[in-house]
Amino acid sequence: MQKNLVAAAAALALLGGLAPLAAHAEGHYVPGVEGIQAASAPPPGLYYLGYLVNYNVNSFRAPGSSTDLPGHNSATVTALANRFVWMTGHKVLGADYGVETIVPLLRTSLTIHAAGISDSRSGVGDIYVGPVVLGWHGPQWDAVAAAGVWLESGSTSHAASAGKGFKSTMLTGGLTYYFDEAKTISGAALMRFERHGRDDSGFRHGNQATVEWGVAKAFGPVQAGVVGYSQWQTSNDSGMGASLNKSSRHALGGEVVYPVAPGTALKGAIYKELRAEAGTGPQPKGSLLRLTLVKAF
Repeated sequence: MQKNLVAAAAALALLGGLAPLAAHAEGHYVPGVEGIQAASAPPPGLYYLGYLVNYNVNSFRAPGSSTDLPGHNSATVTALANRFVWMTGHKVLGADYGVETIVPLLRTSLTIHAAGISDSRSGVGDIYVGPVVLGWHGPQWDAVAAAGVWLESGSTSHAASAGKGFKSTMLTGGLTYYFDEAKTISGAALMRFERHGRDDSGFRHGNQATVEWGVAKAFGPVQAGVVGYSQWQTSNDSGMGASLNKSSRHALGGEVVYPVAPGTALKGAIYKELRAEAGTGPQPKGSLLRLTLVKAF
């Protein structure tokens, strides 16, 4: 059971994404939740995952550049994303079939002197509904595909409000490969693609692609490894005030997975964003700390 929980702890983050932690970055999905064995779906069963995430922004890139906005600008977002995943035990296209939902709670403090913004808010973020999760398993590999929708459910009344103000469709695909038969050494890559809807003003953020990866080694029940992510805007914004500039960011970090009790595991990771470029609006650049509790029922 502990072995299954380590795999589940390393894998269940693949099934969706967290709320808008990036302090007004374009998409709903924020990288930093995936890493070790990111494309390995867990066995049939019901799972709860509690993601406690702290994202500290120490600078904002000016629109259309990789230089910082003038003045002192910062943001801190603390989130608890509550995820419920049910791997049903049914097969679809030869894969294990599952569904999921995510309800995020956020506390955001945002200061951008260049724009005259200083605001702090707490609230429920946009909810994610994932009706399709497919997991395949081979002798030394796992693969995953998933689809879901970020709903326009969170408040958008203030600068630091938890909601984005638009819906997004998210598609996911990835592969985990084990370099030995005992599955003690693994490499994983997971890609997500978001297509954003329009907000109330008619503005639409460009589509966004995210790649997260991890290389890990097992030391008994514990796994440790190097993780990272890259995120790119793949199409232009449209609507009033849109520009031809596209945003991106890249980070590197480390992760540990540890089973603490039968049916329970913890994951901890820290990321440092090394590069960021802004699109139409400011692009945050900072560091992310994540602690994940995985509970199988």
